Amino acid sequence: MKPIIKLKNLTKKYGDFIAVNNLNIEIKKGEIFGLLGPNGAGKSTTILMLLGLTEPSNGNAWVCNYNATKNPIEVKKHVGYLPDNLGFYNNRTGLENLIYIARLNNIPTEIATKKAKELLTRVGLDNNANQKVGTYSRGMKQRLGLADILIKNPSVIILDEPTLGLDPKGIKEFLQLIYKLSKEEGITVLLSSHHLHQVQQVCDRVGLFVDGNLIAQGDINTLAKSIFNEESHTIEIKLKENHESNLNTIKNLLIQNKLASKVSIISEKLIINCSDDNTTPIVKSIVNANFNINHLHVKSYGLDDIYQRYF
Repeated sequence: MKPIIKLKNLTKKYGDFIAVNNLNIEIKKGEIFGLLGPNGAGKSTTILMLLGLTEPSNGNAWVCNYNATKNPIEVKKHVGYLPDNLGFYNNRTGLENLIYIARLNNIPTEIATKKAKELLTRVGLDNNANQKVGTYSRGMKQRLGLADILIKNPSVIILDEPTLGLDPKGIKEFLQLIYKLSKEEGITVLLSSHHLHQVQQVCDRVGLFVDGNLIAQGDINTLAKSIFNEESHTIEIKLKENHESNLNTIKNLLIQNKLASKVSIISEKLIINCSDDNTTPIVKSIVNANFNINHLHVKSYGLDDIYQRYF
């Protein structure tokens, strides 16, 4: 199956400054891909090239089999884009804004009205449909923005810093909405953000972006294994019978049974490192050896840990 988004050697220079350097990414249909990095990393420039809004200095971007530079209009027909700064007519209602956008996309008024009402319900704004957008909160505007980009039934949606300015509850609800839409309707999502923890909750894969360079890409477990090697999962256990001889017995047991790559005894605790989450078989082995566990804590390395380690 061809990727729905393909970037090959994509580069953007402004004079001597390289904003995006030799970017190569393939994104499959229905995938949620997070383009992650600090402000100024080149994420927005990449999105502008994907949309055909700025031309690359070198390389190509294909979206839905269209070259974004040569066929920008076709790309825009298939892509919904939510920028970090939303623009609506504040003196019009949410419903009026959506119908207006639908009409700009050549959707007949009757169909546009019906679809706009359906989308407002879907994004949780049905009770605010006839309220002027100028009275909407930031979270409500983000939801309206999502309805806005869905009105033309896009194959791909691109979201640039979509959680900016939202409170924790609003962020959680918005990300859950994106995830649900992608998985239920097979919509491909490219999500740009510098909030690593938030994005980790919904993305199938991520690309880590720094100073215009893609330094790594993959799912969280693959990235963690590539950086932390055999220590991508750490399990901390304290026994009820917390004698040194008991701790050493379990240490040897886990190593012999290949349930851990490394076991350390620190402050009367077992610190167990493994490449996969072996919590269940490790606990079972300890209990079967007639020991009682008093404390257990599992640490899996997340995007923040991965990002910091890369730096």
